[in-house]
Amino acid sequence: MEIHRLLTKTLKTAVWGPTVARLLATTLEAVEPAAAVKRYLRREGNLLIAGERVYDLTNYERVFVVGAGKAGAPMSRAAVAVLGENLTAGIVIVKSEEGSPVTAPLTPIALLGARHPIPDERGVVATRRIAELLKLEGPTEQDLVLALISGGASALLTLPPAGISLNDIQELTTAMLACGANIREINCLRKHLDLAKGGGLARMAAPATLISLILSDVVGNPLDVIASGPTYPDETTFADALAILDHYDLLAYTPAPLVTRLQAGQRGEIAETAKPQNPVFAKVQNVLVGSNQQAAAAALEAAQNAGFNAMILTTYAEGEARVIGRFLAATARELATTGFGGGQLPAKLPRPACLIVGGETTVTLHGDGVGGRNQEIALAAVRDLAGLENVALITLATDGDDGPTDAAGAVVTGETLAQAQALGLNPDAFLAQNDSYPFFGLLGDLLKPGLTKTNVNDLAFIFAF
Repeated sequence: MEIHRLLTKTLKTAVWGPTVARLLATTLEAVEPAAAVKRYLRREGNLLIAGERVYDLTNYERVFVVGAGKAGAPMSRAAVAVLGENLTAGIVIVKSEEGSPVTAPLTPIALLGARHPIPDERGVVATRRIAELLKLEGPTEQDLVLALISGGASALLTLPPAGISLNDIQELTTAMLACGANIREINCLRKHLDLAKGGGLARMAAPATLISLILSDVVGNPLDVIASGPTYPDETTFADALAILDHYDLLAYTPAPLVTRLQAGQRGEIAETAKPQNPVFAKVQNVLVGSNQQAAAAALEAAQNAGFNAMILTTYAEGEARVIGRFLAATARELATTGFGGGQLPAKLPRPACLIVGGETTVTLHGDGVGGRNQEIALAAVRDLAGLENVALITLATDGDDGPTDAAGAVVTGETLAQAQALGLNPDAFLAQNDSYPFFGLLGDLLKPGLTKTNVNDLAFIFAF
């Protein structure tokens, strides 16, 4: 399998390398998007079964597929396989760098590329095409719309309202990603500055029946936050969005048209996002098809099958990446010295042991280095792990790319600090500049499985061999 091969290649040739590579590959395969869709969307003759609901396809004149996200391509392939000749047309936006091919054609769904995490003009054009498909085709009560939503859709599915430029959105997105705001705060702002978010896609699809299949990349799986909730009611307000800007001291630095819109919304001059009582949700079904919890559970089973004494510590890890890094290093030290039993308690996880942590951290930028939250977690743990024997911390972004890099995370062992010092590298200096990518690149400890086409937050593994 390709991911296993790449992981084996990027993990060092330590005796535990191949075993860990298989464990990580198995974990990623368990949340493969096409398989996730097919677990919750299947067909028996003319009956389409989505989660616990059944739809008779003979009751619908047309079936459309729309959506966005890093997992858009495999989710679309699964939808085509299930719907077959009943599928009329579709548009799904996927992550693609400017000038690079998107993926193989997928008739009758058009897969359109756009940039992430900072939106670009291609995303705006593609979102307009979705709006036009739904508007021009004029969905009726006799139509069915299937939405495929996954992580990254907040950037890919972008439709600024009149008076708001793409440059305004790009500027705010960059500032929010740098200030340490969490995804709930960032997406609250996005929902109030975009027509497709905060139930916006549900508004476009009404009065058709809408089934939304959602692959979660948000801790706890809040459907109103994932992808900025394009098919789910939003209970946040314009006032909440302004309060977030104020909390991070960004009001004075936010483009004036954005502040003007938020203030107008706060005064009631602009309609709020779609709230729970809105009739557009009367015929909407939202189905969670994949999550970080599923990935962690698959990792637990894979670790146990590989012979590890394993345990999920949490799937709710949030906060500053460097703080979480030091916490994981402290946890690794306890695992190595007491078997995670702690103090006078009997050892709960004797060697070989594996602790699994899921979640998503944030990074407040202090320097102009290159890296991502998972690499920063690893870098922050280097000094505290020093000297531990047969212990490793591995951090992994499940989508395969961490921040603006081609690495998913990094590998840290008790020898990493000594190896870095032998090369004249000071981890504290690199951390001060948020420069984790070159640090681990020089050591050969970057984890590079390639793009996985899934996205269910991050995982960290603490091993005591």
